[in-house]
Amino acid sequence: MHRHFGFQHHQHHRFGRHGMGGHMRHAMRGRGRFGRFFDQGDLKLVILRMIADQPRHGYELIKAVEEQAGGAYTPSPGVVYPTLTWLEEMGFVAGAEAAGGRKLYTVTPEGEAHLGANEGQTAGIFARMAEAAAASTAFSPQILRARENLRNALKLKTTGSALTKAQIEAICDALDAAAATVERA
Repeated sequence: MHRHFGFQHHQHHRFGRHGMGGHMRHAMRGRGRFGRFFDQGDLKLVILRMIADQPRHGYELIKAVEEQAGGAYTPSPGVVYPTLTWLEEMGFVAGAEAAGGRKLYTVTPEGEAHLGANEGQTAGIFARMAEAAAASTAFSPQILRARENLRNALKLKTTGSALTKAQIEAICDALDAAAATVERA
């Protein structure tokens, strides 16, 4: 089946030629592999806002952005850590060594001022992220994880030794029950 931006073909038409149009055209390309989710400078504001809301480590920021975007985008460490370095060099955040050798980042007064000066743009970015999250509920991290767990379990079970008739029946019963549960959800 043809896929476009990580959605099935029929969903492509619902959002137009470029996903959701405008600033969201990159959002549906799937977890950052095929294009940019943010316009230039957007991720800096997102990370700065998240640090202002709560001091965080780099890994926590990766997960927070992914969660905020509903799984539609996960920034790579190769993007997040240079962004944190830039924010620190600009004086917008301060990083302090914490447990495990990780840096805990906190916002500075300069960072708060920068957020205040860019409040409208920042609010717009978070609104677009919420829109992407709403549009990508079928691709939520929890559903993707559970689907991958099922796929791996089936692969492991079916690539080993030959299955008995009882094993085949048990697997089919479990899959049919799971399908029925999903349909009722």
